[in-house]
Amino acid sequence: MIEGFTALYIFMLAAFTGYEVIARVPVILHTPLMSGSNFVHGIVLVGAMVALGHAQTGLEQTIGFIAVVFAAGNAVGGYVVTERMLEMFKSSQGGTK
Repeated sequence: MIEGFTALYIFMLAAFTGYEVIARVPVILHTPLMSGSNFVHGIVLVGAMVALGHAQTGLEQTIGFIAVVFAAGNAVGGYVVTERMLEMFKSSQGGTK
């Protein structure tokens, strides 16, 4: 397992990389990028379920359950926002020609 400073180093490196990538994306693409990345966060849901599966005490199970609920909400929210954005790009079918 990754522990201590190694985990902190990886977290800081990921945060720096994410900041640099997002900073170079044009402003008009921020919302599609963020909605797409929200549903990619489904991996967080998998991690939360794994953590919940390994929980042994009541406190660990409670924290794991809360993590699963938040991760599921984030993934579902990503799908909802993406769907709404895709609706914005569809042409209206019932308009006058």
